[in-house]
Amino acid sequence: MSKKKLTMILLALSLCATAISGCGSKKTITIYSCAEEKCLELTQKMLDQKFPEYDIRQTYMDTGSLAAKLAAEGTKTDADIFLELESSYLEKCNDSLATLDHIDFSQYTPDLVSENHKYVPAMRMSGAIVVDAAALKEKGIAVPSCYDDLLKPEYQGLISMPNPKSSGTGYIFLLQMVNDRGEEAAFEYFDKLAENISGQGFTTSGSGPVKALVTREAAIALGMTFHAAELINDGNNFQILFFDSGAPYTSYSNAVAKGKEQDQDVMKVFDYICQNVSREENKNYAPEPIFVDSEITMENFPKDIPYADMKGIGDIELKERLLDKWNH
Repeated sequence: MSKKKLTMILLALSLCATAISGCGSKKTITIYSCAEEKCLELTQKMLDQKFPEYDIRQTYMDTGSLAAKLAAEGTKTDADIFLELESSYLEKCNDSLATLDHIDFSQYTPDLVSENHKYVPAMRMSGAIVVDAAALKEKGIAVPSCYDDLLKPEYQGLISMPNPKSSGTGYIFLLQMVNDRGEEAAFEYFDKLAENISGQGFTTSGSGPVKALVTREAAIALGMTFHAAELINDGNNFQILFFDSGAPYTSYSNAVAKGKEQDQDVMKVFDYICQNVSREENKNYAPEPIFVDSEITMENFPKDIPYADMKGIGDIELKERLLDKWNH
């Protein structure tokens, strides 16, 4: 057999193998998600079980990075679906998102539904004042009853709060105070509060303050309600408090890249996430109501949380301006 003929046969066999491989390959659906690890794992497990015919690939990105990716790439993104990105960023980039009028938005709590129907509520996260009352009692200090109490000199070095520049949790406390007292008074408040922040300073992560309670680096934390409930369920004797102005909160939503709504496979996966995966997350990991029929089942999670006025939570320009003024 000539060398040329052998080469032709090998090439033909290679093309056949490629064709066979292509026929047996699964369609890839690409998801970018800001969800926490346990929610990522739950989502992947449920999707793999429901859709074995697809190769569903989830990639984690933090909120800022995914928002920047969406803003930079627009409709040219490689993503099909975005999961649990802060709603304010989705609002800013709504021109790059598909309209989702086929979704029954009446099933969601009204304050979380966007007017443009470009994203679907996935999670609400509130903040709370979390207190280690035993640690305060040891020092002969009373449990605080309002935000102004936190400025008292006896709490010096005992308070932990996330930095709004690096943490969405920190920002919701800042915005709540701006809405409650006005911008100038709010920044004056946090300048004074900084004097009572524990030795590590404002934390970079939203979970940092409640973790500081566990290590006794702080006795009072401005943190996430569900983090506090989880730690109480783990045996920590903490109290969850909401002051008169209510609990600050933000929301996270799911969306589809513009143009991908024409892909029936992408939409099958997206609709299953919104109807099934989100309900499982809501039940097990993020118990605050996003559905009108949501029931809080997490032990020690407060019911009937008094939510604060979060006017402007979806305004990215306001957020950027306020964060530019933050100097701690």
